[in-house]
Amino acid sequence: MGGLKDELLKAIWHAFTALDLDHSGKVSKSQLKVLSHNLCTVLLVPHDPVALEEHFRDDDEGPVSNQGYMPYLNKFILEKVQDNFDKIEFNRMCWTLCAKKNLTKSPLLITEEDAFKVWVIFNFLSEDKYPLIIVPEEIEYLLKKLTETMSSSWQQEQSAQHRIGFDDSRDGLSVWELIELIGNGQFSKGMDRQTVSMAINEVFDELILDVLKQGYMMKKGHRRKNWTERWFVLRPNRISYYVGEDLKDKKGDILLDENCCVEPLPDKDGKKCLFLIKCFDKTFEISASDKKKKQEWIQAIHSAIHLLKLGSAPPHKEARQRRRELRKKALAEQEELERQMQELQAANESKQQELEAVRKKLEEAASRAAEEEKKRLQTQVDLQTRFSTELEREKLIRQQMEEQVAQKSSELGQYLQRVRELEDMYLQLQAALEDERQARLDEETVRKLQARLLEEESSKRAELEKWHLEQQQAIQTTEAEKQELENQRVIKEQALQEAMAQLSQLELERKQALEQYEGVKRKLEMATSKTKSWKDKVAQHEGLIRLVEPGSKNPHLITNWGPAAFTQAELEEREKNWKGKKTTE
Repeated sequence: MGGLKDELLKAIWHAFTALDLDHSGKVSKSQLKVLSHNLCTVLLVPHDPVALEEHFRDDDEGPVSNQGYMPYLNKFILEKVQDNFDKIEFNRMCWTLCAKKNLTKSPLLITEEDAFKVWVIFNFLSEDKYPLIIVPEEIEYLLKKLTETMSSSWQQEQSAQHRIGFDDSRDGLSVWELIELIGNGQFSKGMDRQTVSMAINEVFDELILDVLKQGYMMKKGHRRKNWTERWFVLRPNRISYYVGEDLKDKKGDILLDENCCVEPLPDKDGKKCLFLIKCFDKTFEISASDKKKKQEWIQAIHSAIHLLKLGSAPPHKEARQRRRELRKKALAEQEELERQMQELQAANESKQQELEAVRKKLEEAASRAAEEEKKRLQTQVDLQTRFSTELEREKLIRQQMEEQVAQKSSELGQYLQRVRELEDMYLQLQAALEDERQARLDEETVRKLQARLLEEESSKRAELEKWHLEQQQAIQTTEAEKQELENQRVIKEQALQEAMAQLSQLELERKQALEQYEGVKRKLEMATSKTKSWKDKVAQHEGLIRLVEPGSKNPHLITNWGPAAFTQAELEEREKNWKGKKTTE
């Protein structure tokens, strides 16, 4: 009964809205009297003319709103309705009240009767909330059924085109927008008005009149046993048959229940495509036009009986209920998702506030740390500046010493180059070789002495750098250790002065070595003058003297003063001769 009441309220809402001429949401009491009387008439409910006056006696002059009219409508009309009234007549009465005011004045491709049927279909498919609208899914369902009924194929592009026209801010279309959508012929391009009208009638019969199947078939009479063509209409609980498809002359009903059954029959008496419907008290033999129609009717009747056994509603009503449940489920899921998003957003805002507070605290701490770091860096810069000045002075002194050593080394290198040239000239002279060997020993002594001096200097310099690094590390310690570091620096400066004194002593020793080297040089010159005449004789008669030529491409010995004037083989030959001479002596 609740479903019937909801369906009735939709049509009554259209009528009530049509009576609200100034769109104030209220209707005058006189108009409500007429509406109530008409409703009682078509719904076959006893009319109580006093009840309306009694219900609104506190507001005799003013109009009545929809909310104010609902208690009366429920109590005195809807609660008394039985399922024995003519639904088409009831819908037509409500349609008459609202069509003239709301139906578009532009010409449509459908008749007013077709528009009425679309209006009734709208009430069947619309949502149970006011103002009434039909959602896009139901619009697509309706247009798809109309297209399929017109023996045309439904394309997804058609659905997309109709969806494009919907306003995003709205959830669907009103009944008058739906009538205009169907009546302007956009979805039925290429179809004539009669085809569209037939499609609307078939969909109306299926959705509103619960017609599961209809068509012409032959029926065998119970008395005369003759075969007569009838128009059969299958509904959930009965099969009605008429003289023609206009349904004006009804010949009878075949009442269906869970005990009925349908069976195919073999061809007989010149009739083909036969099947039998067995009921409680009667049996009906029917002949379809072809095997396909026969199978379709048997399947449709069998489905209707199966639904009666299950106590289920017609398929289109169950499908509508399933679509509504799916939409409610999707809406509930969307609301749950929105709720979760709001919770996440609130949690995110809370986290943002916490992060902002933490960020401010960090900024304050960073500011304090920056001030402390600035003070520490200033102190460190002052200390580094002072010690850098001292280090620069030490580097300048060391650079001057290195320049002096480099100059002496350069002079010594030039002299050694001249010695190597003398060695090449007197390779085979034993006396000159002995002098040269002595000179080289002296040279090696000087070189070792100089190398030792350089190593000591390098050691002192490394020690100075180590002390300097220790001073830099000591700078980074606490202020309490500054006095101790200052004392250590004084001690290291004293050590540096001692090292400088040692360096001066080494310089003096180096000068003495150079003086010894000068003595060796004079001895070599004297040896050269003594052997000059003998060298010329040997060069003329024995060919022992060779000119100074470019050295061999083989590897030469490398000394601290540059490439040697003889090869490794020559050095080994000289060493061998010297050892033999030493053994002989």
